[in-house]
Amino acid sequence: MVDIHSHVLPGVDDGAATLEDSIAMLTMAAEAGTTDIVATSHANTEFLWNAGLIEQRLGEVRQAVGARIRVHPGCELHLTFDNVNDAIQHPTKYTINHKQWLLIEFSDLIIFQNSSEILRKLREAGMSLIIAHPERNQIMNNRPEMVERWVQEGAFLQLTAQSLLGTFGSMARKYGEKLIEKGMGHFVATDAHDVSYRVPRLDEVYKWLTDKYGEECARKACVDNPLAAITGDEISPTTPPKRRKLFGLF
Repeated sequence: MVDIHSHVLPGVDDGAATLEDSIAMLTMAAEAGTTDIVATSHANTEFLWNAGLIEQRLGEVRQAVGARIRVHPGCELHLTFDNVNDAIQHPTKYTINHKQWLLIEFSDLIIFQNSSEILRKLREAGMSLIIAHPERNQIMNNRPEMVERWVQEGAFLQLTAQSLLGTFGSMARKYGEKLIEKGMGHFVATDAHDVSYRVPRLDEVYKWLTDKYGEECARKACVDNPLAAITGDEISPTTPPKRRKLFGLF
């Protein structure tokens, strides 16, 4: 399995605090079956992005874990004015593995009316956009037509594993299921921050997806599409899966 959203670099945001924390998170991920993970540290108003520090911590983590799991560079880019402008000027600075795919985050408090225009400018600069955890955003929950429009315009969605498993409440879980059933569950990732609550495990959600929607749905969201993001390849359209009756028992 391949995880495109995690906060495993030590001391750069609200994820791993120390190298020991990073090693514990990556060991947990590897033991749960994850072969590749993207370290998408925050770039927002609270945690400023320092490219040199990020590269240094990435090297330290890679050296510490060795061949147990492959760790790739990335970013969770909050859509601020400065971040958007910098990304447009440097199209591979924040992207996953410095290829074409960019993980972006909207504010939980306000979504600007010109958001479609902002996304268009990022795409025109050469980036393919993945919107992080829409199912956890109250505004998006209340305006699903807005999210569907962004997808129609070329954006992709990343759902959080623990949202689908119920950790973030019934609202997030139900909206996540609706997005999957409309063929918009393009990526499922952990958004891991630690080893106790927001954990770096994809195995449980892979089984949940398989039981509820079938193996093809689980593999596309947790393996094929995430791997394409790391290699910089395009992904094929997601076919809306059929919900299996009573988890396939009848």
